[in-house]
Amino acid sequence: MDYIERVLEEVKRKNPNEAEFQQAATEILNGLRPVVERHPEYESAALLERFVEPERAIMFRVPWVDDNGKVHVNRGFRVQFNSAIGPYKGGLRFHPSVNLSIIKFLGLEQILKNSLTGLPIGGGKGGSDFDPKNKSEGEIMRFCQSFMTELYRHIGQDTDVPAGDIGVGGREIGYLFGQYKRIVDEHTGVLTGRGLSYGGSLARKEATGYGLVYMVEEALRCRGESLQGKTVVVSGSGNVAIYAVEKAQSLGAKVVAMYDSNGYIYDKKGIDLAVIKQIKEVERGRIKEYVSRVKGTEYHEGCNGIWNIPCDVALPCATQNEIDGESANALIKNGVKIVGEGANMPTTLEGIAAFQKAGVVFLPAKAANAGGVATSALEMAQSSARLFWTFEEVDRKLKSIMVNIYHAMDAAAEEYGVKGNYVSGANIAGFLKVADAMMAHGIV
Repeated sequence: MDYIERVLEEVKRKNPNEAEFQQAATEILNGLRPVVERHPEYESAALLERFVEPERAIMFRVPWVDDNGKVHVNRGFRVQFNSAIGPYKGGLRFHPSVNLSIIKFLGLEQILKNSLTGLPIGGGKGGSDFDPKNKSEGEIMRFCQSFMTELYRHIGQDTDVPAGDIGVGGREIGYLFGQYKRIVDEHTGVLTGRGLSYGGSLARKEATGYGLVYMVEEALRCRGESLQGKTVVVSGSGNVAIYAVEKAQSLGAKVVAMYDSNGYIYDKKGIDLAVIKQIKEVERGRIKEYVSRVKGTEYHEGCNGIWNIPCDVALPCATQNEIDGESANALIKNGVKIVGEGANMPTTLEGIAAFQKAGVVFLPAKAANAGGVATSALEMAQSSARLFWTFEEVDRKLKSIMVNIYHAMDAAAEEYGVKGNYVSGANIAGFLKVADAMMAHGIV
């Protein structure tokens, strides 16, 4: 049994019943095999054992009162995974599925994603099993205030800077920031994704979706192609999906399908994004309402069927493990050329293997959706300097970062003998910087 296999066995032993974390660790460590073979000093320093073990994992109760006076108790989490290259940075997710395994998998991925941006930010993640859906404004505010009443003692602009994620948008960030400021009596950049009136950054809302498409376009450009005229399927209908659609359409692509947790819409003429924004951003409605407003469109219950729609480009932007081996093979059969992950780990290991075997260009999440955290780091820089950059300035920096990430993982894959394997390339390029810093810090 080699070093990586021994570490993975230890991960499984120490973290039983944490399927998502084990999956992420398996994918990452196997992708690092060429690096570990070149650096025997990593084994003697137990570098991988330290890499897969969070520096700190915090779990706490979050009591709150609903509008009827009933008391509820949720669980809160913050996993501060690795601070070798900078303060912990990663989103907060409010969703019923949240548990320690999911937060740890997201935190582990975040280490490499943040490293790939080239910015000095470490990896962390947090959240709660609280569900903001069907809650009143007052209930969401009280929950956020209770959540921050515990979280505040573990974060700070030079320690840990959370952001939003699924279920945590501008509204929630506002309530969280307000409570932090109230408790510590400081107006600092301790959260990113803030409103423009109190220290936020232009282009933050658009950043993950835009960044995803910038990377897809660069991958196509390097192959003598572009998004112009390409048919695209996008899963999800949140910020990432909406702004991936917006940028793809601006570059000449035709996006024909999107979904939410109930089902998907198919519009062979091309999605009318203004209608989607009205339904999802203004009305907070369900995507099935699209068919009653746009003639000639279809709605189908359930989500998996979306991957049976023929397309050149697939952009999974919803949640983890939404493309399994069967869905991947359906996409391959229907001619998909490139897959860019907008969500975190939306493709199973079987799906990834199918894409790679078929020669589909596969851009993994830790690289392809890094635009959000990159722009969060740009927000941190603006906060520290008390500056406010224009949308165009931020967007230009974002595009440059995403193009650089693509070429960094492309070069790493080639250097380590796995040319075209961007899963390994992204893992290697992100890991080397973190490994160098960890080795320089000694055994800590």
